[in-house]
Parts: sequence; C-alpha cells; structure tokens
Amino acid sequence: MTPAFCQQRIMGGNEATMRFLVTGGAGFIGTTLANRLTQEGHDVLVIDDLSAGDPTHLLPEVNFTRGSVIDKPKLWRLLKGVDCVYHLAARVSVPESILYPREYNTANVGGTVALMEAIRDAGVHRVVLASSGAIYGEQPRQPVTEGMPPHPTSPYAVSKLAAEHYVNTIGGLWGIETVALRIFNAYGPGQSIPPSHAPVIPQFVQLALGKGSLIIHGDGEQTRDFVYIDDVVEALVMAATAQDINRQVINVGLGQETSINELILAVERIAGREIHPLRVPTESGGVSRLVADLTLARDKLNYEPQIDLETGLRLLLERDSQFQVEVGSR
Repeated sequence: MTPAFCQQRIMGGNEATMRFLVTGGAGFIGTTLANRLTQEGHDVLVIDDLSAGDPTHLLPEVNFTRGSVIDKPKLWRLLKGVDCVYHLAARVSVPESILYPREYNTANVGGTVALMEAIRDAGVHRVVLASSGAIYGEQPRQPVTEGMPPHPTSPYAVSKLAAEHYVNTIGGLWGIETVALRIFNAYGPGQSIPPSHAPVIPQFVQLALGKGSLIIHGDGEQTRDFVYIDDVVEALVMAATAQDINRQVINVGLGQETSINELILAVERIAGREIHPLRVPTESGGVSRLVADLTLARDKLNYEPQIDLETGLRLLLERDSQFQVEVGSR
C-alpha cells in the first residue's frame, strides 16, 4: 500500500517535491543527507544546536536554524507543512556515553520524546529515525538480523534503543508513520576528528598520514561493518517514501565483516604508509563481532550498497580536504 501522504502528492501531480526537516542536519550524516535532498529539488530545513555540527558545509539553499530539538515552539514553526522528519540529532560517542550517561539520556531520549510531541502537534506524516547497530551488542551469531534481542553494552546504545521505542510507540498512538534505520559504522568525507573519542576510520587515516600514534585495545580481531556515507544516505532517502515500512527497524550497513587488523592493513594500502599501532591487549575492544544482515533493507528499501571498503577509503582520501595535502605529498 502506498503511504497516504505519498499517494496524496501523486494524486496532486506534485510527487517530485517534498518538504523535509532534518534534525542534527549540520552533522556528518545530516549534512550529506540535507544536501542530497536539496540537489533533488526538495525543500529542506535543518535544525542543529551546533554542539558538533558545522552549517558551512550545507548548501546555500538549505534553510538552517540553530536550535535544540527540545525547543518545541521553534519546532512547531519549522514543522509547518513538513512531509517527513529525519531525526539525526543525537550525541553519538560510545566511550563518551560511558562517562556521561545522564547527558546521553537527556539528549538522545529526552530530545526524541520532545521532537515526537512536536511532530504529533504539527501533524507530520512520517518520521525516519537514525538509530544504531550498536544496539545489538554481543550476539550468538553473525550477521545480525533485526529480530535478534538487543543487548546494548553502552549508555549510547541504550539511548538509541529507547529512542526507537519512543518513536514507534508515539507514532502508533497518533497515526504517524515511523521507521528506524540501524546504521552501522558510517564513514566518509566531512566526518570530524575530535581530539578524543574520534570515529575509527578518519582517525586511522589521520594517523596513517603521520599525525600521532594509534592505540588498539584488545587483539584487533574484533569486527565491524563499515559503510560509506553515500550508501547510508541512499537508504535514508528511500525510507522517506518506501511502502510497507511502518514501525519497521531496518539495518543499514555494507554487509561486510572487517576486523580492526584488516582495517589497518587496508588503510595502509590506500594511504601508502605504515601505521605501527600501539597495542593494549589487556583492555576491551568492545563487542567481538558485528556485521549487518541486509535482507530486510533489500526487501523494503531496495537497498544495495555500492561502495566497498577500499573504494570508500580511496574516496575519503580524494574528497576530504583535511587529508588531501598529506596525500599529495606522498
């Protein structure tokens, strides 16, 4: 069945144009998504508190507002006429969440509830939540499927699981179509590298280019599913209008299991330099294995990742200005 709001637009002859609000839209994934939707001719609004985002990376046509998702009066103004909300606003560091669980609960859970209240009041038809593969934790088998009981191992993962339940529960109570995409380890150009708790791939690339020492916790055999930003955004775009996904939870990854040791070798090949990591085998490297089963994403979103890891690493080096000078001097 075609979603009601999509059918109305088709009947009205204006199916090519939609109005979106992207929360956290000045962040890494949000910026790429907002720019993609704008380039496709849609009307895109972004709200971001700039705790981690940078609005200078947004296209001029994107309507940017600085603010928080707990500011309901501001949300009411922005949500007028919006067809679909992408909820990406969140704090996203697993190690940081262990230190500051209360702050993660306030931002990721409280912020989600406040947003859903405003969406209910504004009469928005669909919400797409950016959730996380971290929700799965340790599982008895891989790849992980959406039906597996979650075993979150960090306050961040707990907050994302709670956000899923709030989005789907409030959506069900008020007739809002909702879907949660469990995004695995996304990477790509424009991803920031904070001084602490940096994302894995840009940190590895930075260190391969001679900007510090890499510390590996555990034996390096722990695995993750690294997915390039363009594939993530493709799934998010499809989720705005896909049929029969109401209340669904859907994995978004590459579907390829890569160990940290394998990632180091891949980065060394692409960067043309050795990393020489420092290993701390007595400390945990997190969950032992994690890779996404993409069966549901293929079925519901027609999703098929296009960019393998080594291609993605090359694109990262070619397109990200923070690495281009070093690469050029190799």
